Amino acid sequence: MTARTAHDSFKGWPPPVLDPAGPFATPLSTLTWGLLAMCVLVMAVVLTALAIALFAPRSWRRRLGGERLVWIAGLGFPVVVLSALLIWGLSLTARLTEAPRPGDLRVRVTGEMWWWRVAYLDAAGRETFQDANEIHIPVGRPVALELESTDVIHSFWVPRLAGKLDMIPGRRNVLRVQADQPGTYSGQCAEYCGGAHALMAFVVVAHAPDDYERWRAGAARPAEASLHKAPGALVFQNSGCGACHSIRGTTANGVAGPDLTHVGSRRTLGAGVLPNNTGTMAGWIADSQAIKPGNRMPAYPVLNGQDLRATADYLESLK
Repeated sequence: MTARTAHDSFKGWPPPVLDPAGPFATPLSTLTWGLLAMCVLVMAVVLTALAIALFAPRSWRRRLGGERLVWIAGLGFPVVVLSALLIWGLSLTARLTEAPRPGDLRVRVTGEMWWWRVAYLDAAGRETFQDANEIHIPVGRPVALELESTDVIHSFWVPRLAGKLDMIPGRRNVLRVQADQPGTYSGQCAEYCGGAHALMAFVVVAHAPDDYERWRAGAARPAEASLHKAPGALVFQNSGCGACHSIRGTTANGVAGPDLTHVGSRRTLGAGVLPNNTGTMAGWIADSQAIKPGNRMPAYPVLNGQDLRATADYLESLK
């Protein structure tokens, strides 16, 4: 089984929820197939009863309308079937939301309108560094995702790795994920959370263990000091961008928006709206509202073409 890319994981057959790529998605696929099978069985029973009622001999129809059969088929059968499905479903999914265990990798994901703040934690639950709209994990190792929200209810869903789990203001929920193979797995907010809800995507990137350790070491470092001498760095500072965004190693320390320390290495901009390159970065800075209406970043029409390009070049160099 090969992991699809961020751009095609919601297309084709089988659909992602039926194509699990880890042990915490497999029970959900099994449950889905079980529910579909039960739907087919119930439909067959109903159609059989309908055929008897319409075409069978009168004696058969008289039995079908008897009080005893109504109690059995109309009350007893649904109670037994639904109770069995409930118990089976709860037993299948019991491990998916277990609290973090000692030695687990821990990542805190906070849903915001309309992007994802991602904080990597140490063994004691302390934040080590932040990223945004991408979650990096090692292959073959369970990761405990601590899910929160700062504003409204969001829902975290990466169908090939786990089920949906709500992100509720004032509450921290835990969802366990694991990828069995390297790849990029698409995710999406699955709870309507306002105007840009449909444009609130993310990716989970699964690395081979050694590659993950190298990625994490690089991501935890501040941005390279020499990059901040570029002309765009001065425009970034003078335009007030640092009031909302952080770049570790500089005076930019805003917390309202995503951390931009290594923004140039991200696959997309605007939580999956655009591919990440210098041209799309410039367009996003100039007028993000035209691209993702309602997002919290204002347009910057005051920047001339030269300053806009310089700022985009600077941000794209932060890798």
